[in-house]
Amino acid sequence: MLFLPAAALCCLCSALVTMAAEQLIQDDFTLTRRVGESVSFSCGGTEQCYSGFPYVFWYQKKENETFKFIFSFDKDSGEVPPDFENSTFTAVKKGRGWGLEIKDIKLNHSATYYCACVKLDPHTNRYYPITGSGTKLYVTDEQVVKPVVSVYPAASRAHLEGNSSLLCVASAMFPPLVQFSWKRQKKNGGELEELPPAEGEQLELRESGHSASILLIHQQETNIYKYSCWVKHEGGTVEAQTQQEEQRTDISHCSSKHLTPFLFPPTDYVLSIYKVRLLCLLYTVLIVKSLVYCCGLSLLMIRRNKGPSTNCTHAD
Repeated sequence: MLFLPAAALCCLCSALVTMAAEQLIQDDFTLTRRVGESVSFSCGGTEQCYSGFPYVFWYQKKENETFKFIFSFDKDSGEVPPDFENSTFTAVKKGRGWGLEIKDIKLNHSATYYCACVKLDPHTNRYYPITGSGTKLYVTDEQVVKPVVSVYPAASRAHLEGNSSLLCVASAMFPPLVQFSWKRQKKNGGELEELPPAEGEQLELRESGHSASILLIHQQETNIYKYSCWVKHEGGTVEAQTQQEEQRTDISHCSSKHLTPFLFPPTDYVLSIYKVRLLCLLYTVLIVKSLVYCCGLSLLMIRRNKGPSTNCTHAD
């Protein structure tokens, strides 16, 4: 049985890259604890796992290190196979399923923890791993602090290339990781709804102490909806909303403390992306023309240097 975690570990990195809708659910993306306390990690969606091999594997990933298998148990009963018994990690009941627990946290437990299991493809009859998105554990005495969230127009001009952009900035939080989501509501009333992916492009940026999300939306949509930014954090979810009428005003009054790390580079990137692509195409054409010119010139020089034949036949 010991070869199974190793085989799953070999596929874990590629599984994390190709994760789609069928993935395990780790609701907590960060957890903060002190030394000596306990912590438990949840892992939902295990009903997808192959019933013929109902084990959930747990992996630990530290900074600048590879994934390390640490524990496994039965997803239905929490039973731990004899080969996988561990004094540090145990199985704990979490809701309708089972999760991983560390009862006596040490400093070296600071890491990101991933759950994984094996799924059977009914079409090919082959097994493949599915994983969760990971939960990062911070072992520290620092207090959890909710982020300060603000929404601004991402440029002083609201109309550019038929689009409008909003900038959502989260700062002054601990842990520093957050998750952004955008929602909208019709201006004449209506329910708050998730923004369909096809109706807005999103770009996220992260710096020390700050995180930001830029939403690029079609200009005609701004006349119908008002938008709000939702920031999920270990300390709770924070909402920030701005009226579209306010987005058409100049942003010189906005706090430079929040805008300086993000406003100008992200704005230049989002609003000039097509210009960058055109510039790349222009450079490519110039490079090709230069290569053709150099090759032609080289051929002419070779033919010129070769010149007429100087071989002569001398009579005795």
